[in-house]
Amino acid sequence: MRFAHQSGAWIVPSRPRAAEATAEKGLPEDLESLRFALEGCQRCNLAAGRTNIVFGVGNPSAEILFVGEGPGENEDLRGEPFVGRAGELLNKMIAAIGLAREKVYIANVVKCRPPQNRDPAEEEIQSCLPFLLRQIEIIKPKAICALGRHAAHSLLKTKASTGELRGKTHDFCGMPLVVTYHPAYLLRSPLEKRKAWEDLKLLAKTAGL
Repeated sequence: MRFAHQSGAWIVPSRPRAAEATAEKGLPEDLESLRFALEGCQRCNLAAGRTNIVFGVGNPSAEILFVGEGPGENEDLRGEPFVGRAGELLNKMIAAIGLAREKVYIANVVKCRPPQNRDPAEEEIQSCLPFLLRQIEIIKPKAICALGRHAAHSLLKTKASTGELRGKTHDFCGMPLVVTYHPAYLLRSPLEKRKAWEDLKLLAKTAGL
């Protein structure tokens, strides 16, 4: 499904669903070409401090797409999302619903590391979002899992907290989307893992696993 974009603004329809957003016209229609199109990207100021662009990794025909916030130090060095402690926890979360990391697809809202792992700025998110949207268009997952508030806010066009958004299925342009806590947050707040497990069960059910 194509996501609509008009005059540089994301259109939020009146019906209760996510913005009908689109990747920019002219972006490649396959993941490898899209990755190549990002090489040397200078769209925002994150380019100045990066070691590697962190495009995404996993099965290009994945049934579940996990979307995080942005790369950290380890991810920036390796050019792969979720490879540090948070990545180890995400791998366990994926295994808990009967899948291997290689069977899903993992991407971030922004593809370059924000300095000192700060939150990505809105202009940085908007610069990178067309590439994430094209990844979603190409992969066509059965379900999307937004890990944390930045992923949820970027895709659902809301400012609601993760706590308010989790525990239910949202509609993202006809695709079901489940919000749960970011693995980095769960490392700091292990008591929330029980809630995250409920979200993962909902995600698996939504994807028909």
